[in-house]
Amino acid sequence: MKETVRKPVLAVGPFHPLQEEMEFFQLTVDGEIVTDIDVRISYNHRGMEGIAETMQYDQIPFLVSRICGICSASHPLAYVQAVEDFAGITPPDRARYVRTIINELERIHSHVLWVGLAGHFIGYDTVFMWAWKYREPVLDLLEKITGNRNNYGNVRVGGCREDIPDELKPEILREMDKIEKKVDMLTKAVLDDPILHARLKGVGTLTKKDGIAYAVTGPTARGSGIKVDVRHDDPYAAYGELDWKVITQEQGDVFAKAVVRLLETSECIKMVREALKKLPGGPIAVEVKEIPPGEGCGHAEAPRGETFHYVRSDGGNRPVRHKMRAPSYVNVPSFRASCIGQHIADVTLTLAAVDPCYSCTERLAVVDSHNSVIHDYDSLLRLSREKTARLKKEIGAPEMRLEDI
Repeated sequence: MKETVRKPVLAVGPFHPLQEEMEFFQLTVDGEIVTDIDVRISYNHRGMEGIAETMQYDQIPFLVSRICGICSASHPLAYVQAVEDFAGITPPDRARYVRTIINELERIHSHVLWVGLAGHFIGYDTVFMWAWKYREPVLDLLEKITGNRNNYGNVRVGGCREDIPDELKPEILREMDKIEKKVDMLTKAVLDDPILHARLKGVGTLTKKDGIAYAVTGPTARGSGIKVDVRHDDPYAAYGELDWKVITQEQGDVFAKAVVRLLETSECIKMVREALKKLPGGPIAVEVKEIPPGEGCGHAEAPRGETFHYVRSDGGNRPVRHKMRAPSYVNVPSFRASCIGQHIADVTLTLAAVDPCYSCTERLAVVDSHNSVIHDYDSLLRLSREKTARLKKEIGAPEMRLEDI
């Protein structure tokens, strides 16, 4: 009887530092090439929608900010906009601008964080250290405005809880000037580095056709030439009153996604600066005495793409239905289009390219038909870095230097 040959399987998850939540990826490999992928999302259910239906409307922003630590401004904003939608509540102009500033500061630190991690995975730890250094002042500004570096708890139905004091505006503008110079130099370094071109171009390509088929969103979509951005397509907060542009790249590979995030960070800085200068006077919230019956949707452009919340009310002090959707829900399945045919050394980059959030533990191993380990996470990271080193040697180019930035 002929023995069936089983191809090695690469199991990624359900806990892994590249993943936003507990998700499981099973990669079938032929030698060093990925030939198939099975993506299983929603591996763990935290019950937030059910929990929200037991909480009062004013408590829910604190809950939904915990959906994702780095999207902890966009989820509460989408939620309160859903309630304001059916309740006919219009927040004050100053609140709209404060919401915009906080969301863009969050986008800056999220994108810079991603660039640092991308550098780490290809062996450019200098990029990792400098990028994380650059985002620290942004987190400090968020703490000075809201009291928290993450999970800000600032937005509420009808406005904001905390204002941006006038005496803080000069400091924010100074920090924006500083980080703009750093981001510009980092962007130029990435765009001019031949090793990064060789290492990232053509890797993990998601075509425009596949991106539309998987309904991807955020930088994942814009890196594939799909011009979608809630801030532009359906302006909310103060976005319709600011001068900015949607950044897109056509190639769809990891390099294109990196370029989108870097250029988008510069746009964020411009928006923060303009919003501060246009920040109107007046209150930051209106009084909300009761929430009427009805249903509404609110959406926002999180750092990873569109997030939306649906809320239905029966006139009580708690919603009777609350539906949430984060951008990774649609971005993660696109791995089936971007990973197949890739080298194992490029899989970690491809998975990270959609910028999923992080779990604090990791479980990863490659086993053969006899259950012997072929690769673990450390060895895959080593493969990725070895490929970078090999390209450096073949190209004969010096490593990108950021010490003077």
